Amino acid sequence: MRLSPDEWVLWQWGFVKLNGTIAFTWMLMLVLALGAWLITRRLTFEHQRSRWQNLLEIVVTGTLQQIAEVGLRTPRKYLGFLGTLFLFVATASVFTIVPGYEPPTGSLSTTVALALCVFVAVPLYGVRRLGLRGYLRSYLEPTVMMLPFNIISEISRTLALAVRLFGNMMSGAMIIGILLTITPFLFPVVMTALGLLTGMVQAYIFSILAAVYLAAATHAGDGPAPAPPPPTPS
Repeated sequence: MRLSPDEWVLWQWGFVKLNGTIAFTWMLMLVLALGAWLITRRLTFEHQRSRWQNLLEIVVTGTLQQIAEVGLRTPRKYLGFLGTLFLFVATASVFTIVPGYEPPTGSLSTTVALALCVFVAVPLYGVRRLGLRGYLRSYLEPTVMMLPFNIISEISRTLALAVRLFGNMMSGAMIIGILLTITPFLFPVVMTALGLLTGMVQAYIFSILAAVYLAAATHAGDGPAPAPPPPTPS
C-alpha cells in the first residue's frame, strides 16, 4: 500500500518524474476547468434555468455567505481565491469513489502548496486593503515586543494548514484501503461514504481558516459584514 500518491511513479526520465500526485492534480484541474466552462456557457436570467446553473448559484451564494460571516466586508473580492480552494479540496475528496484514484491532497507536497497559496495571499490582500505601512504595522500590535511572535504565528499556521489537511486525507485513504483487503464489500462502501463526508468537512475547514486569516490581515473583522448580494450570471 502506498502512503502517498508521490510514491506512484508513472514516468521517469533521469531526475524528472511524473508521479500520481502530479497526474491526479492536473486531472482535477482539467475537470474543474471543463466543468466551469460547461456550466457557465449558457447562463440565463430566465426563470427556466438548468439544474447545473441552479447548483452553481447555490454554491456561489453559500460561499459568499460564509465569507461574509467570517468578517470580510466585500466577499466578492475573495470569492475566486477561497472558492477555488474549497472546490479543489472538495473535488479531490469526491473522486475517491473512482477506482484507482488517489487524492493529491493525500500528498504533503500538495497540501503545502495550498497552504503556501494562503501564506502568499494573506499579505497581498492585506497590503491591498491597508497599504504596505498599515499591513506591516499590524505585526507590531499590540506592542513592538509581539513582532517575533506574530511572525512565528504566520509561519506556524501555514504549517498547521498543510499538516492538518494532509493528515486527514492520507489517513482516510489508508483506512479505506486496509478495510478493502480484510473486510467484505459493504463495510468499505460505508467507510467510503464517511470518507467523502470527512473530505467535504476538511475542504470547508481549510477554506474557512483561509478566510479567517484574510479577515485578520485586512482588519475587516472589526465590525459586522453586510450580507452578500445574490450572484448574477455573466
